[in-house]
Amino acid sequence: MSSQTAKAAPSPPAPSPAFILSNLLVCSFLWGSALLFVKLSGNLNPFVLAAMRGLIGAASLAAWFLAQGKTILPQRHELKVWAFLGTFNGWLPNVLVAYALTQIDTAPAAMIQASSPLIVTIVSHLLFAEERLSPQRLLGVLVGFVGMGILIGPAALPDSGISPLGIAAMVLVACSYGAANVYVRTVRNVDPARMALGQQIGSGTAATILALMIAGPSAFAPVPSHLAPLLALGVMSTALPILLFMYLIRRTGPTRASMVSYLGPVWTILLAVLFLNESVGLRELCGGAVVLSGVALVSFTGRLRRAA
Repeated sequence: MSSQTAKAAPSPPAPSPAFILSNLLVCSFLWGSALLFVKLSGNLNPFVLAAMRGLIGAASLAAWFLAQGKTILPQRHELKVWAFLGTFNGWLPNVLVAYALTQIDTAPAAMIQASSPLIVTIVSHLLFAEERLSPQRLLGVLVGFVGMGILIGPAALPDSGISPLGIAAMVLVACSYGAANVYVRTVRNVDPARMALGQQIGSGTAATILALMIAGPSAFAPVPSHLAPLLALGVMSTALPILLFMYLIRRTGPTRASMVSYLGPVWTILLAVLFLNESVGLRELCGGAVVLSGVALVSFTGRLRRAA
């Protein structure tokens, strides 16, 4: 009787276009604001900034878990997952972003970071048989890297005014996020919400230890004077969008939810122009558009073919 009742239970209503669009805009805005708050955090040591972002993000997610009566302690099989994500999706890219934004503007940094799905596509082609590159997806990868060339190219010229180290740091950020995304695909026995929690705990813990070892306790002295942007970075741009994204992916599926990746750089550029007085030139606009076009071509070609 109960099984028949369960089978007859109506499925939840499909999300409306308004729900999908509003959640995509909010989630992408929160993630897109991260580089703004990093920039507003001043001249903090990159390891200190990464430590504060991870600790605040971890505290926010831990409070959310505890409010639901769930444990925040890792289980044995989660330890390596938390450590890997805490590194490659946590403190390492956070340190690199903090350093890169002392060398280059926010807008080109966001555009380079948006190339991460291209890196994921190439690595997945090498590791997973079902992710082999079709001609269309290969074209998308090539288009994306042409866009990267437009963005990065002038940094190789002498007296260009563009920092090669800043550009290289953001390329490593894209690679780090790409490695984490590929790794998540191989994880089978850890809940996504706990992966998000573990990522922040691992990130905050490791970055704090590294900051104390490399910069010393005195490097944390300026933190109180930058507490507002740090809180915004840890809560608004880290913990909250992770929770919203998990809710969004449950309601709409991964295909629609992934549009966050394409909208994020748009918000970052708008915020940089409005609040940081940065200017975006024709080269940055063209390069960013080509990168995002390549990412979209890679992503949607495979999905459309699977849906057919």
